[in-house]
Amino acid sequence: MSQEQEITIPDIGDFDSVEIIDIAVNVGDKVNKEDTLLTLESDKATMDIPAPHAGEITAIKVSVGDKVAEGAPIFMMNINADENIKSTPSDNKTEKSQEEKKLVVEKTETPTEPAQPRPAPQVLKTSEKVGRSDSAKAHASPAIRRFARELGVDLGLVYGSGPKGRILKEDVKAFTKSVLTSNKLTPSGGFALPEIPPIDFSKYGTIDTQPLSRLKRLGGQSLHRSWITVPHVTQFDEADITELEEFRKSKLDSASKQGIKLTLIAFLIKAVVDALQQYPEFNSSLSADGENLILKQYFHIGVAVNTDNGLIVPVVKDADKKGLYDIAKEISELSEKAHAGNIAPKDLQGGCFTISSLGGIGGKNFTPIVNAPEVAILGVSRAEMKPVYQNNEFVPRLIMPFSLSYDHRVIDGVAGAKFTQFLSTVLNDIRHILL
Repeated sequence: MSQEQEITIPDIGDFDSVEIIDIAVNVGDKVNKEDTLLTLESDKATMDIPAPHAGEITAIKVSVGDKVAEGAPIFMMNINADENIKSTPSDNKTEKSQEEKKLVVEKTETPTEPAQPRPAPQVLKTSEKVGRSDSAKAHASPAIRRFARELGVDLGLVYGSGPKGRILKEDVKAFTKSVLTSNKLTPSGGFALPEIPPIDFSKYGTIDTQPLSRLKRLGGQSLHRSWITVPHVTQFDEADITELEEFRKSKLDSASKQGIKLTLIAFLIKAVVDALQQYPEFNSSLSADGENLILKQYFHIGVAVNTDNGLIVPVVKDADKKGLYDIAKEISELSEKAHAGNIAPKDLQGGCFTISSLGGIGGKNFTPIVNAPEVAILGVSRAEMKPVYQNNEFVPRLIMPFSLSYDHRVIDGVAGAKFTQFLSTVLNDIRHILL
């Protein structure tokens, strides 16, 4: 026999309004006593709420994001009557005390005496323990920790996408999938990203906390992902753009009459397309499983634009089929849309290669981060007049430093050096661009 009973939040200490961050069961699920029903999270602690009895879930009265306190109804459950007969009133009191003691509290501060973790369950032969790191400090609920143990995943290697960097079930699944479909992190070659401990900067003086814009948050996640997943190499070189700059200036009036601002970027795009045609592996992407190289037969070039809300990369499509004036006009239009905040998503998609220019600001060299899934990015710094030894004398030449960052899984050092040398040659003699 079974009887339906309402399950409520037990005594959870001094917390009176705690957010539900995970519901571990569904209607119809059969649970054992002590199985996790849901997980709560306050500012300082995370708690798993266990099932007080064995039975079947018949109704769920709460949702993720709800805030609850002691005594709040959370589930309806058909209780196994046989289990209840075995307990006397005094036993129930003792049982409740034991259940309260078993509430898992995961403090954000480092405990002085860390609790001994429960032994991991039997892992299937198809699973594999990945990496070797201290996962005790991973920001995850006990339910997620148990789920990770069942898959043999070390949470110290998983990137959390939830609030405050919390690791969600989807993050564990995504990590497992990435390990199974790409190069695995083995115990001998695994790594773990060290955590940045929280600091109360107000202890040292007055502070002003400002939220990052949505664009910076999303861009930061993309850059972070690229930086930790793409093995970067950066090649430095320079180009003599004396003749190129003279030619550009000679066309300024003609371009202006057509309402076009002819900048160096238009020439860089044409030069990059020339180099990509010569070295097609730079115009590619790795397949999702890391087993194949996807060579693109089109040339869509992204140009990094700095806006008040953050960095954005509009894409000039089919740059190989457009003239300098067409490219210059399109760059201006895309840049205006980016600064106005009304650029369309299609204008930001499909890039094959990115150019990031700081020439208008200054600096000697910098190492741009690859805009994955692209495999290379060009960083351009400010050109300056330098004495160059030619024909037994020093002559003033306009020299532009640039850097090329690339994915070392796809491109080796020799190919990187050849690409920068070819690009330098193209920029040195603009006739290559105009061909």
